[in-house]
Amino acid sequence: MSDTQTVPGRIMAAEMAEQPAVLQRILDEGAPRIFEIASRIAARKPRFVLLTARGTSDNAALYAKYLIEILLGKPAGLTSMSTTTAYGAKPDLTDVLVITVSQSGGSPDLVASTKAAREAGAITLAVTNNAGSPLAEVSEFHIDVLAGPEKALPATKTYTAELLALYLLVEGLRGGDGAAAKGLPELATGILARQDEVKALAERYRFAQRLVITSRGYGYPTAREAALKLMETTYIPASPFSGADLLHGPLAMVDNVSPVIAIVPDGKGGEALQPVLDRLRGRGADLVVVGQQAQVEAASAGFALPAGVPEEVQPILEILPLQLLAYEVTIARGQDPDAPRALAKVTETH
Repeated sequence: MSDTQTVPGRIMAAEMAEQPAVLQRILDEGAPRIFEIASRIAARKPRFVLLTARGTSDNAALYAKYLIEILLGKPAGLTSMSTTTAYGAKPDLTDVLVITVSQSGGSPDLVASTKAAREAGAITLAVTNNAGSPLAEVSEFHIDVLAGPEKALPATKTYTAELLALYLLVEGLRGGDGAAAKGLPELATGILARQDEVKALAERYRFAQRLVITSRGYGYPTAREAALKLMETTYIPASPFSGADLLHGPLAMVDNVSPVIAIVPDGKGGEALQPVLDRLRGRGADLVVVGQQAQVEAASAGFALPAGVPEEVQPILEILPLQLLAYEVTIARGQDPDAPRALAKVTETH
């Protein structure tokens, strides 16, 4: 019997625990290279940015979209790869920065769309955890997120590594120094040490039939990633919504027994989410908040995040208790989070 079979979740637990060290490695070893690449790209003066990704990396790309539009003031969009790979579209991408985010760098559609973008005149940048990948080879520039091998099927350390690498990239593009990220490894260590708190929260969802997860602003990519982690490990249907979208209809499915998880950023995103939280409380929802202590106290339960962290890097910390939650709920349901059914580490989409 393998170690994985003997101790369900052993690999995922170990990789979650590595995250503070991975974040520190990026700051110490990766940042100089990231800033160098950012400087070279900035000198090319890209008109706007397109982001290409799948799965967990798509949520990291969405985070980068917020960074680019808010901090750089440039338009940014998420691409639909099938327009190129299936329909053969040939857009003019002259002076457009195309960033492709992929843990493995091996998915054929990512490679094909990046190659097509480069041929169409784009500045192409791959952000991967595999410097020798086909995606890195076809891209003009490459950033290695330095997470080390990831063996559990649910991506954890590669996701937070992608977030930090993308934050540093955007900082480099605007001539910043990434100072907001300096304390993240220590703060991440503190959050991961509070696993018993998350284990207690997990009991709320052991027999859940569905979940709603919501946020706004920088927190919205976290809501999407949390939903993905919960679905792929626990098999509980989890619907992520922007708080604004939740009010446009889906709120009707929330009642006094509906479990809702709200990621409440400390900043403008959290302020924008307040009317949604008020409506959820008014409907008697079982509301769990990941956010500041005051927000947690106003909810049914929650997990308090460190105060004083700049909003643009909060997603790197917000996801940590939610990764732990996915792990703990999966274990409580008698399943193995290391090897969810029907999943493969490299998804061969075309």
